[in-house]
Amino acid sequence: MFLSRSAVAVARRAAVSPIVRRSFTASVIRRDAGAKNVEPHASVGQKLKTFGDIKTEDDLVGPGAAPGSVPTDLEQSTGLERLEILGKMEGVDIFDMRPLDASRKGTLDNPIMVKSAGDEQYAGCTGYPADSHVVTWLGMNRERPIERCPECGSVYKMEYVGPQDDHHGHHDHHGYEEPKTFADFVKPEYR
Repeated sequence: MFLSRSAVAVARRAAVSPIVRRSFTASVIRRDAGAKNVEPHASVGQKLKTFGDIKTEDDLVGPGAAPGSVPTDLEQSTGLERLEILGKMEGVDIFDMRPLDASRKGTLDNPIMVKSAGDEQYAGCTGYPADSHVVTWLGMNRERPIERCPECGSVYKMEYVGPQDDHHGHHDHHGYEEPKTFADFVKPEYR
């Protein structure tokens, strides 16, 4: 009887677990074992620039990774992404991602200011007090910097902080004329 019971137990274990068990193994690779004292990015020949070193658009191209290595975000980023990473490394919020002032309702005399480095800017209004209505997106541009929320009446004004001379000639927008609204026919100050 003992033999038959042990045969049943072995059969159960075999059905549940494999006969050969694999143990978890990990290998450690020592990265500095064969490394020589090489300055980072020496193979590329460029020095990493700091946020203060950025003067032109050409400075916003990263050095890339050394051959045979995986690049980091800092090494491979370019353009605005690189400017943002370099700014964050020095504690500067390039894009000013703080929420807009929701502690008051904007008026024509005292609008809520929205900074913009481009010709146009969108702002989302959630009402006053905050979250009193769903997000209503308002579009402002350099020609028409003031916009009023149709839900709560709060007024927003775009403050242009970008370069003053744009040499690309994008101000004419290829003959595009903005559509007229009801405010164009009532009073211009309602815009």
